[in-house]
Amino acid sequence: MVQEAYMKLALELAEKGKGFVNPNPMVGAVIVKNNSIIGSGYHQAYGQLHAERNALASVTESPAGATMYVNLEPCCHYGKTPPCTEAILESGISHVVVGTLDPNPKVSGNGVRILEQHGVKVTVGVLEKESRLLNKVFIHYITTKRPFLVLKSAMTIDGKTATSSGESQWITNDSSRKYVHQLRHNYSAIMTGVQTVITDNPLLTCRLPDAKNPVRIICDTHLRIPLSSKIVETAHDVPTYIATACEESEKGQLLRELGCNMIYTPLKDGVLDLSELVMQLGKMKIDSILLEGGPTLNFSALKDNLVDYIYLFIAPKILGGTAAKTPVGGTGVERLNDYFSFRFVNATTIDSDILLEYEK
Repeated sequence: MVQEAYMKLALELAEKGKGFVNPNPMVGAVIVKNNSIIGSGYHQAYGQLHAERNALASVTESPAGATMYVNLEPCCHYGKTPPCTEAILESGISHVVVGTLDPNPKVSGNGVRILEQHGVKVTVGVLEKESRLLNKVFIHYITTKRPFLVLKSAMTIDGKTATSSGESQWITNDSSRKYVHQLRHNYSAIMTGVQTVITDNPLLTCRLPDAKNPVRIICDTHLRIPLSSKIVETAHDVPTYIATACEESEKGQLLRELGCNMIYTPLKDGVLDLSELVMQLGKMKIDSILLEGGPTLNFSALKDNLVDYIYLFIAPKILGGTAAKTPVGGTGVERLNDYFSFRFVNATTIDSDILLEYEK
């Protein structure tokens, strides 16, 4: 029980790095000696020191003979920082308690093996389920090389995302929209289609204090994005990528001059090959994508089996209208047995709204 309590503290520390450390995992470390915590730390930002080194830097007395609790196996390779196993061995720590092994092929049990070979006792699997859940994005990305894709949508009780005239601001309440901004901070990138940009002219930024903006990805097959859109006007301030099939064009050059980056993506059935685009984004170290798309883009992501998680906000309103849009459009499935299947995870009330969560 004592080990679980210290590991819980490590997990709470690790979560402070959410949104700042991508594509690295969230890691926290707690150092205990003679039943007292003598140091703690967490990985605060990508490229900065890892949790173990921050914890060692904070100790109030010698860590020799102490126990370190860390939610992810210490790294043993050189990246942007030196291996954490080296720091642990140099410190004299005698016991390391690990939440879960690191699935990164560069680590994958080697960190534990190195520590044990040098006489350090290692215990693995304390709060393993919780440790893996915290880093589900990292685990997915490092094992598949594909970004973790989260579909977010908001609708009324009768399943409408807008009125029959197209008005959609706002379906949900203020608290739900604040929650969405937290999601924008948590994930590396945000994706939408050009029609959403044309219709709503969104910024797609995170407007919370002390938070970061996601990289903006606009799916725009034929470069229809208005040069006067808020997305283009702020492209020098917020990293922005236009995914398009138009390899060379005068408008593409103008967009580049205005700060946009271009991702040339092949066509599939007359539209952008979303699977290829997502893999391209993974190669750019984008580990996660929040999809705030319209019904057509949402269907494409589902059809290509790209959606890993769903946040569905439901507002206590009824709009009606045969022409009013729903969260998922496209051609749909022809047979009932062809439905897209997800597992229910959680239901939360956010003031008057309900948030439903599902995973693949």
